[in-house]
Amino acid sequence: MAGNLAKTFIDLFSGLTSLKYGKELIIFIISMMPILELRGGLIAASLLGLKVVPSFIICFIGNIIPIPLILWFITPIFDRLKKTKLFSGLVNKIEKKAMSKKDKIERLQYLGLFLFVGIPIPGTGAWMGCLIASLLNMDKKKAFLYALLGVIMAGIIMILFSYGLLDKLIH
Repeated sequence: MAGNLAKTFIDLFSGLTSLKYGKELIIFIISMMPILELRGGLIAASLLGLKVVPSFIICFIGNIIPIPLILWFITPIFDRLKKTKLFSGLVNKIEKKAMSKKDKIERLQYLGLFLFVGIPIPGTGAWMGCLIASLLNMDKKKAFLYALLGVIMAGIIMILFSYGLLDKLIH
């Protein structure tokens, strides 16, 4: 799924490839997006033929930029939006989706957040993990640290798969 989405966004932003650092900009943008995040960015980097280490750094930075914004500002933003007719339904739906996954984090607290962000499976990642942490009123500084560590772990796992390093290690 992430591979197909990454390919779709590569095609969508293909005009950027004519720029000097257009491919890097594409993976940076993809890494900032919910659902895809660093995972999709690294898949896109591999598809675009970019080098591993610079791609990891670009995707890491792209993925962590939204984390403090989510941790510190999403709750007040959601509280305001819930007071409007236009957005209240959407916000309630997002909160319900996030809270349906809270047990994965709530039980283990910060270790749970680390694992939720770090194990790259559908429905997990820094965006959702930090939203849940914020809704659970977890300590924001600790949540930020554990989310960063989770993004690093997800990046290492995705490099092994996206760049075929796992196959090379096995054979």
